Amino acid sequence: MKVVAYSIKPFEKEFLAKANQKRHDITLISNPLSLDTIQFADGKDAVIVFTYDEVSAQLIELLAGKGVKYITTWSAGTDHIDKQAALMYGIKLANVPINTQFTHQNIAYLQHVAEQTIKNLDAWQQNKCVGQACVCAKNCKATEVHTPLNVIKN
Repeated sequence: MKVVAYSIKPFEKEFLAKANQKRHDITLISNPLSLDTIQFADGKDAVIVFTYDEVSAQLIELLAGKGVKYITTWSAGTDHIDKQAALMYGIKLANVPINTQFTHQNIAYLQHVAEQTIKNLDAWQQNKCVGQACVCAKNCKATEVHTPLNVIKN
C-alpha cells in the first residue's frame, strides 16, 4: 500500500520503520496535512495523520480526489477528522484505541502506536475491517449485518 505520513517527528521514524518492516511504501513528511502539503498524497492509498492535523471536509474532498481511501491517526481521539465528510467520500477511518497498559508517552507506547498504525494498513490492504480501531462515521464495528443462512422463499 502506498502511504503518506504527515507531521512525523524525527524520533518517530524509527518506530514506524520497525513496525512497517518494508510492507508498505510510506513517505514521511514532517509538515502537517494542509492545503500546502496535500500534494504529497498524490497517488497514495492511505494517509497517516496526528492529533494536530486538522482533517477538514475540504481536505477530505481533496484527498478523495487524489485516490486516498483510508486515513489512520496516531491518536485515540478523532475530533480533528471530519468523519461525516469521510463517510460521504467513502474514506475509511481508524485510530489507535486506548490501551490502559500504556500510561505515559514512553518508548513502549510509541512502538505500540506505530504497530497499531501498521496493523490498520495491513487490514485495509487485505480488505478487512480494522476492528476496535475503526472510527468510521458508519460505526461498522458495532453494526454488523447478520443474515440467516436458511432463507425460505415462497
